[in-house]
Amino acid sequence: MQPWSAALALFLAALALLLLPWRRAVGARTLPGALFQDDHKEVKSRGPADKFSDGREPLPGGCSLICKPSALAQCLLRTLRRSAALEPGPRSWLSGPHLQTLCHFVLPVGPGPELAREYLQLADDGLVALDWVIGPCPRGRRITNTGGLPAVLLVIPNAWGRLTRNVLGLCLLALERGYYPVIFHRRGHHGCPLVSPRLQPFGDPSDLKEAVTYIRFRHPAAPLFAVSEGSGSALLLSYLGECGSSSYVTGAACISPVLRCREWFEAGLPWPYERGFLLHQKIALSRYATALEDTVDTSKLFRSRSLREFEETLFCHTKSFPISWDTYWDRNDPLRDVDEAAVPVLCICSADDPVCGPPDHTLPTELFHSNPYFFLLLSRHGGHCGFLRQEPLPAWSHDVILESFRALTEFFRMEEKMKGLNRRRTSFLGGRRRWGALQKREISPSYNLEEIFSWKRSYTR
Repeated sequence: MQPWSAALALFLAALALLLLPWRRAVGARTLPGALFQDDHKEVKSRGPADKFSDGREPLPGGCSLICKPSALAQCLLRTLRRSAALEPGPRSWLSGPHLQTLCHFVLPVGPGPELAREYLQLADDGLVALDWVIGPCPRGRRITNTGGLPAVLLVIPNAWGRLTRNVLGLCLLALERGYYPVIFHRRGHHGCPLVSPRLQPFGDPSDLKEAVTYIRFRHPAAPLFAVSEGSGSALLLSYLGECGSSSYVTGAACISPVLRCREWFEAGLPWPYERGFLLHQKIALSRYATALEDTVDTSKLFRSRSLREFEETLFCHTKSFPISWDTYWDRNDPLRDVDEAAVPVLCICSADDPVCGPPDHTLPTELFHSNPYFFLLLSRHGGHCGFLRQEPLPAWSHDVILESFRALTEFFRMEEKMKGLNRRRTSFLGGRRRWGALQKREISPSYNLEEIFSWKRSYTR
């Protein structure tokens, strides 16, 4: 089938969705009392902007920041409370969760940025694609990095391989703000040829590791930030967990991430979304049906009636190395190594997300309360990856992400500056001491460890 048939199928599913009585579903997913308690009223009455009370701080626009109190959290809280993107504006006809979601996934992309594609050959001879955003170059482009080099913004689309309006809008806005955006495409996605009969599992970051290594080779001195959309967040979180402090990433953000992936697949989506995403995947893989015959049962694959059945047939019931559903998620759960992540991650979610479901059941809030690297920005409205505002303004999630990255850059710069001042002061005072007095002084082991291991990050204190 042609690409327009996928858009038409999604559009028909959207029309069916708008005609369904969704009052019960939306009512159950709109305002969970456990997470929202008149937050907007508390913003003005609360104390200083950099003080935490219970790990859940109110923000403008009815949003909340859920995180573990730390020096970095205070910096992020100040930035978000000053952000004009979170200020409530006039209510738009796009405020409904399904309209927010469908406008994001279904409407034509329109004129997007100028892209320069590179194909990266992997260690197993597979191919992934990198689309570098090279234009249109706006006037008065700002540089985000104080060192003068533009920061690289790695964008990971959803796991279905569809390049949406919001992803391209984020790239254009990032280019205007001084970033160098690059879009990562998996094997067989968005025109990337499938040269070997192997697709990338849901949470396998091996291909992304090689892509990041190549990006670092091309821009060794530039800071690297990463943003993922929807189901694509599983790939980014798996990468950050496996690589830990060696990820080369300065900061990351996930828009409407699917965090409890196995439960998400097993519970299923509302049928228009389930059928729409499933049909899109079948159309995308239909061109490689002959190449995949030796690996999977293609007849069963294209007869799949759910996303779980499709995923299980494609990656578990293979002809060469079949595995169980439990084993698959032991290897691909994006939170399997979350304790090893050493990069600040901002997750932007909506309470009325019709794809992920109610946040009380789908968001592991204990992760954000206990891990100093993870921050949850929870809004009342926005749908799934929507967060739209009145045209021509971009999605407010884009502004928030880029503002938070700028705050991270400034925070790390100040941290390094303070460390440098402390080192020079210690060196100056040590030079004035007499050698005999220095020999008598006992230096504690903890002091030596703190000086030797410079990777210890003070922003998690």
